[in-house]
Amino acid sequence: MSQELHHHTMRAVTYAGAGGREVLSVEDQALPAPGPGEVLIKVTAAGINRADLLQRAGNYPVPKGASEVPGLEVSGTIEETGAGVGNWDFGTPVCALLAGGGYAEYVVVPAGQVVPVPDGVSLTDAAGLPEVAATCWSNLVQQAGVGRGDWVLVHGGTGGIGSFALQLLTALGARPVATAGSADKVQRSLELGAEAAINHREEDFVARMKEITGGHGADVILDVMGAKYLEKNMAALARGGRLVVIGLQGGASGTLPIGAVMGKNAVVTGTMLRPRPAEEKAEIMREVAAQVWPLVTSGAIRTTTDAVFALEDVAAAQDRFEEADRTGKILLTTGGRP
Repeated sequence: MSQELHHHTMRAVTYAGAGGREVLSVEDQALPAPGPGEVLIKVTAAGINRADLLQRAGNYPVPKGASEVPGLEVSGTIEETGAGVGNWDFGTPVCALLAGGGYAEYVVVPAGQVVPVPDGVSLTDAAGLPEVAATCWSNLVQQAGVGRGDWVLVHGGTGGIGSFALQLLTALGARPVATAGSADKVQRSLELGAEAAINHREEDFVARMKEITGGHGADVILDVMGAKYLEKNMAALARGGRLVVIGLQGGASGTLPIGAVMGKNAVVTGTMLRPRPAEEKAEIMREVAAQVWPLVTSGAIRTTTDAVFALEDVAAAQDRFEEADRTGKILLTTGGRP
């Protein structure tokens, strides 16, 4: 590619401080250039994630060296490669896991975090895959060691993470159980592969989990609630169970019953994907491409896009993300379709 490209500008979403939709704007920025080991992607679509809204509210600091532009995943085509990157041709359709910068027409990303678009998935829909696939694989398989026959409790079975997790767990031969907040979402969780689903507004998930598993409990719990569910999660765990906390929607500070942890020989762990070093993200994405993409291509895991918005409509897109009836991913398109 000619260096002339780097004198151009691109449209990108910016946050003018912390706040609500009033801090959002779309502005012209200098086009970034890929450094050694990096690629420049012409963005087709970007996925919206909860971290983007936490960042807008001032509650999620941007990792050192990452773009201030929000957006943790994109799909698009290879525009340019930096020194030492030999495996991507111009125009190749890809999707990528980012530390930031996705809500823009172009983004620079370490080459190890870029993977092919799975066969059978549209280039736009592929924007909703990297973050959720990396989150589910790294936490359920790498962190918790989910195996065939394990009972796995997934909180929020119809959310972006939950809906992907239920399908992945089913494909891996585990026995997923979901919590959900309405009768419709209970039904949707069952359709996504949950062996059982619990309406947490009407039922006690600890008692129901014991009942569903014949007294065994959950071998693994994937939790996005944090403090609110900490003690109940411990009560729901099986002996040798693993509680993996990946979100704090129910608060950041709770009481952990240490006696229960010891008595059950349990493991309590928490992870964040965004601040991990590029090498760790590259390893996760290598495994995702090798192990998860074939499940997507076969139809065992289906992409779920709730709605697609233009980049200029980012405020409406983030509003939609927060609506209770959303099922699946919210995507922003840039007009960068090849």
